[in-house]
Amino acid sequence: MEKWNHTSNDFILLGLLPPNQTGIFLLCLIILIFLLASVGNSAMIHLIHVDPRLHTPMYFLLSQLSLMDLMCISTTVPKMAYNFLSGQKGISLLGCGVQSFFFLTTAGSEGLLLTSMAYDRYVAICHPLHYPIRMSKRVCVKMIGGSWTMGSINYLARTVYALHIPYCRSRAIDHFCDVPAMLLLACMDTWVYEYMVFVSTSFFLLFPFLGITASYGRVLFAVYHMCSKEGRKKAFTTVSTHLTVVIFYYAPFVYTYLRPRNLRSPSKDKILAVFYTILTPMLNPIIYSLRNKEVLGAMTRVFGIFSFLRE
Repeated sequence: MEKWNHTSNDFILLGLLPPNQTGIFLLCLIILIFLLASVGNSAMIHLIHVDPRLHTPMYFLLSQLSLMDLMCISTTVPKMAYNFLSGQKGISLLGCGVQSFFFLTTAGSEGLLLTSMAYDRYVAICHPLHYPIRMSKRVCVKMIGGSWTMGSINYLARTVYALHIPYCRSRAIDHFCDVPAMLLLACMDTWVYEYMVFVSTSFFLLFPFLGITASYGRVLFAVYHMCSKEGRKKAFTTVSTHLTVVIFYYAPFVYTYLRPRNLRSPSKDKILAVFYTILTPMLNPIIYSLRNKEVLGAMTRVFGIFSFLRE
């Protein structure tokens, strides 16, 4: 590890896996999860595209969520697997910046998209008569475009700044290229940049989370006062599904990116990295499919499977 110092322009990615038999087993498990996530999210995108019954604003937003999850896991896992199998752990400064940019952009954009999905459920349940106007196709396109644009501009600026920081310490990164992990290797005081990261993270994670919580709080209040038991059950199922996805997404991100540097632990960061980079993209399509009769119905019509889950 000592040879990776200021004389090298590359970083070394230590990865999430130990270099032994346990690491090989975990790599096989991660590859399996990667395949499941890729197939699951690709299937969701395909279903929503080909089934006319899923051509609604909610599923239009869901297809973008699947696309973001697919891009997120594809940014980290293939490089991790290649490094482990080849033994070549090095990555250039530019390559590290590119990986960090795509990961942060998809992750940050997903946070804003989840806010849009919460607003969709709020309008559908609390203001159903206004739903066609408030959640028109044009509004959905603006929400999705805004999520991608704001996420890419913000994280492009952060990544470009990180690429211009002088690094003069050991260039070993514990898991994958991420701006907080890169800052630990800088040979200059980065408190100003860390403060900007904190503000940015609050905007992309904390404030949307508070907005989502307020929206679903209002939704649950409206659902509780519904007269129809069937409608109340369906609404609770939809809301609980969305809340599960929100918790899986926000909890590890908030804990990772809003902690002060002196409270960070490499071992905890590795565990959290596995959760929000690998597990969450696999869990999202499972959560939305197994708890959604409309999606299960689309799977039956398109693929001819899972009909027993609709009972």
